[in-house]
Amino acid sequence: MLTFYFAPGSSSMAPHIALHEVGAKFEARPISLKRKEQREPSYLAINPEGKVPTLLIDGKPLTEVAGILYYLARRFPEAELFPEGDAEGSAQVISWMSFVASTVHPSRREGPEAMKQAWALAEQKLGTKEWGVDRYSIADIHLFRLFWRIKRARKEIADTCPNLTRHYEQMMKRPAVQKTIAAEEAIGYELPG
Repeated sequence: MLTFYFAPGSSSMAPHIALHEVGAKFEARPISLKRKEQREPSYLAINPEGKVPTLLIDGKPLTEVAGILYYLARRFPEAELFPEGDAEGSAQVISWMSFVASTVHPSRREGPEAMKQAWALAEQKLGTKEWGVDRYSIADIHLFRLFWRIKRARKEIADTCPNLTRHYEQMMKRPAVQKTIAAEEAIGYELPG
């Protein structure tokens, strides 16, 4: 049994998309960051960091976006979100996810110039490729979630990234992305700008 704790629009959007991509049955448990539900003792008992996402797998917590994406891709190999049996392709997916988590995501706390530089690197890294690696993967889901936010909060940065905008538009056509966005919009976004 999978139970998914998430906050609409936050980083948890990436595993939310992946859950829909793989067709997993899961119980959705939205957390309100505005009401600080991630700090309630019942949630801290599951995830002591008080962050989202958390995926309970038969009652055992798994945290961090990259870890959950990797788990889903490996548990549901038929979804082909991870290049099984391809050492270089697998390493490229991990490289993209590490880059997103360690360079792109933290740049938002370092100020506008750091954000511009990080997104310029992501733009260059993606280049004219359709997907981050040779085919659609969990790396694309991870990248998309952050760019989805930039498109809303920092349009002046997003407008300088035609390759990432093309990737974003491809992602927006995916049924799993549409389903996730509809589900999260129905709950409502409580994120700062």
